[in-house]
Amino acid sequence: MYEFKVSGMTCGSCANSITLALKTIDPKVKVVVDVKSQTVQVESAKNENDIAVLIEETGYPVLASKKVN
Repeated sequence: MYEFKVSGMTCGSCANSITLALKTIDPKVKVVVDVKSQTVQVESAKNENDIAVLIEETGYPVLASKKVN
């Protein structure tokens, strides 16, 4: 699982946009978006870089990322 620090998320619609985008590259992805803490946790078969690029293409800058358990 990876955790991304993401900028610009303000509401549930932002969270939904990121989740739907990630499901286009991995239909089995598990996503937990916390708008308050500006974090996105992702469990996916895709690599960290691919996920970060997609989040950024959705319109939310990735400030940092790390692998978590």
